[in-house]
Amino acid sequence: MIRILPALLELALLVFCLIDCIQTDKDRVRNLPKVAWIVLIILLPLVGGIAWLVAGRPQRVERRSGVWYADQAGFAESSRPAPPSTRDIDDRLAADQARVDAEFDDLVRRARTRGEGEVPGSGG
Repeated sequence: MIRILPALLELALLVFCLIDCIQTDKDRVRNLPKVAWIVLIILLPLVGGIAWLVAGRPQRVERRSGVWYADQAGFAESSRPAPPSTRDIDDRLAADQARVDAEFDDLVRRARTRGEGEVPGSGG
């Protein structure tokens, strides 16, 4: 049994890497064309399989602190979504603040028209 273990491991590596390579989208394969990887895995099962796992297989998408990193998610350099600029964020915050202020002023105006007198926090 111990004599056939290396052959079984090599066969398992061959089958796993071949299936993984065949199922991988051709645009995500790294360093060589997909057909070249398949030929390499079949002709040199041990070396080809290890090479596929190290250099050909697409990298896993990682998630860190709630943010998906575009370079690990398969985006091409030119099609990466641009991170929001601080000006965009400041503009959104200013718009939100203006909306809240307008709603507050509207509530104060309606309270005064109903005759509720001085409204706490209205500043006047």
